[in-house]
Amino acid sequence: MRKLRVLVLMHHYMVPPDDISGQNPKTALWRTEYDVLRTLRKLGHEVYPLGVHDDLAVIRQANDEFKPHIAFNLLEAFHEIGTFDQNVVSYLELLRLPYTGCNPRGLFLARDKALSKKLLQYHRITVPDFMLVRRGRRPRLLKRLAYPLIVKSLTQEASTGISQASVVVDDARLAERVQFIHESIGTDAIVEEYVEGQELYCGVVGNHRLEVLPVWEMTWENLPEGQHRIATQRAKWNSKYQEKVGVMTGATDASDEIAAKAQHISRRVYRVLELSGYARIDFRLAADGRLHVLEANPNPQIADGEDFARSADMMGMTYPKLIQRI
Repeated sequence: MRKLRVLVLMHHYMVPPDDISGQNPKTALWRTEYDVLRTLRKLGHEVYPLGVHDDLAVIRQANDEFKPHIAFNLLEAFHEIGTFDQNVVSYLELLRLPYTGCNPRGLFLARDKALSKKLLQYHRITVPDFMLVRRGRRPRLLKRLAYPLIVKSLTQEASTGISQASVVVDDARLAERVQFIHESIGTDAIVEEYVEGQELYCGVVGNHRLEVLPVWEMTWENLPEGQHRIATQRAKWNSKYQEKVGVMTGATDASDEIAAKAQHISRRVYRVLELSGYARIDFRLAADGRLHVLEANPNPQIADGEDFARSADMMGMTYPKLIQRI
């Protein structure tokens, strides 16, 4: 295996300290960055961790001085604006510096949930029906949509702004939730058909040659009656809430036929949205057996022991192998 000089790009506040004595890297804010850096070093690569905030000049300087073979991109925003992540990758392309993760076009297409759904619909891939509500406008329910509906940010990721209140059942609650997205999250809102069913995920790795990972599932063992089985912000990131309601993730118990279909659709979504590097495709499996694509997530969480890495490990791709493959 060729040893490389790897420039690891990360948010400036997520650069792991040189001395982690007294700190638990498994619960630290910089967990993913630490796992990637540690693994790259164990693989024998020369690593340069670089914190980036609001100035691209630091990347240019590191490129000139360190002369990396490749940039391992862990940035999810620039100047704390998520939609600017694609511009950083465009800059890497202008520098002619190879990089890991998704290309700018794929980031752009996947980021806009309405645009990506339109593209998927064109290619006859099933998605929940939806409508878009721009900031400053009130929702007018389209005739083809019926309650219950779920209201999300058009562009934010990681379940930002999603809670039990996101599922609405009447005009008043719809208007209230759209206003919340507009004012509190600061983005346009997408209003989707709410699909009751299982929450499935499927990871994909590759550029020209794709590897599809085993299908994963999120389950809730102790969810209070009347609450919806959705991946809220708390369900994804709040460990106390996860323990309280029994949030679990693991290989799906769906049939082999359903899993194979999800993997096939994931490949198609990956190609339609022109993704590259690695991504996770999110589904809802309805009671009638239909798979609805919720969204595609380029550059998903790849910390050691998290869902993407665990699903890769199920097919024999250990964490070091995953990082090397990426």
